[in-house]
Amino acid sequence: MIDIRNVSKSYNKGQIKAVDDLTLTVRPGEIFGFLGPNGAGKTTTIKLIVGLLKPDAGTIAVAGWDTQSEPLRAKAVTTYVPDTPAIYERLTGLEYLNFIGDVYGVPKKARLERIEKWLDIFELASAVSSPIQSYSHGMKQKIVLIAALLPGPKVMVLDEPMVGLDARAAHHMKEMMREHCDAGGTLFFSTHIMEVAEKLCDRIGIIHKGRLIACGTMEELQTRNREEQSLESIFLELTDK
Repeated sequence: MIDIRNVSKSYNKGQIKAVDDLTLTVRPGEIFGFLGPNGAGKTTTIKLIVGLLKPDAGTIAVAGWDTQSEPLRAKAVTTYVPDTPAIYERLTGLEYLNFIGDVYGVPKKARLERIEKWLDIFELASAVSSPIQSYSHGMKQKIVLIAALLPGPKVMVLDEPMVGLDARAAHHMKEMMREHCDAGGTLFFSTHIMEVAEKLCDRIGIIHKGRLIACGTMEELQTRNREEQSLESIFLELTDK
């Protein structure tokens, strides 16, 4: 569902290589966790996948659509939650959700059902008529997550989606991630919370200094390193080398 081939991206006229010859495939029905230290290239990779950045080299395809030659088709099947909520804050929550529904062409009946369902789950119904600028950080994160769920996308790309969420909302978020992939969707997300990645992900990739240094199931990562190790221990060992 996400196919990254020999992708590189540099900044500062090539002096800083944020992503270095990255090749990675994320399958349909898979929750893929993307880990790395600060500055390892996680957010750059995510922005390349969703089309906010152009690669210097290599190709990326989402659901079979090349992100460079068919950008609108790729974006039409993808939703994205950034690490910091980026929203039109003068809109009310409901206006924002309807705007996203219009952009993705979500039919009215499905839109109303999905909005009602997720507002209830994330306990945001009482605030949805208020301007987003009055929301707390956690509430903004919730409205962005609901907007990402609204189109019923094939591919969800989430950058640190748990940041700012309370325990109940984080629990619902993890349930949603599993349900989305059990229904055949694909979910690619970055996180610093090792316990979440270890318990939730079907496969995990670790990026360090722009290069993918490990990729596989938890069992495969343990076999390559030492069995019975936690993901945190594996991560610390690999990124310290």
